[in-house]
Amino acid sequence: MANLITGCRILCSIIMIFFPAFSVTFYVLYLAGGVTDMVDGLVARKTNTVSKMGSRLDSIADVFFVAVSLFKILPAVDISTWLWIWIAVIAAIKVINILSGFLSQKRFVAEHTIMNKVTGFLLFLLPLTLTVIELNYSGAVVCCIATFAAIQEGHYIRTGKEVE
Repeated sequence: MANLITGCRILCSIIMIFFPAFSVTFYVLYLAGGVTDMVDGLVARKTNTVSKMGSRLDSIADVFFVAVSLFKILPAVDISTWLWIWIAVIAAIKVINILSGFLSQKRFVAEHTIMNKVTGFLLFLLPLTLTVIELNYSGAVVCCIATFAAIQEGHYIRTGKEVE
């Protein structure tokens, strides 16, 4: 059941390609994709069907969803240069975290901290707020939280602290 829910996120992502960003259909598919992301892991845990395949499928679905969302949304919004620079700095910190984790633990390390989850949720909400809140303001708030989350993640990786 959980893998079917995850598969629906991939399907929503593919269908989103064919609709204009910020159209009603785009928003419906975007929200459906977000809900499936929140629900699939919960269903897998509740039904005792957690698996490596399910985890990999979830990661693939996340990549599809994010890639299509960015492909559709980025050309439709005007992002200030300072915000692009801030996003690049956060991305650089995340890459350093990945490399640091791989070098120190000889495996891919992804810390599922509360702040990373909060950042993900805020990033998901961001396109839904663009008609009400100017991107420079909402983007700055999300970037502040994402910066903290990335630095915290790096600290956990370098100290070997396990996130519960």
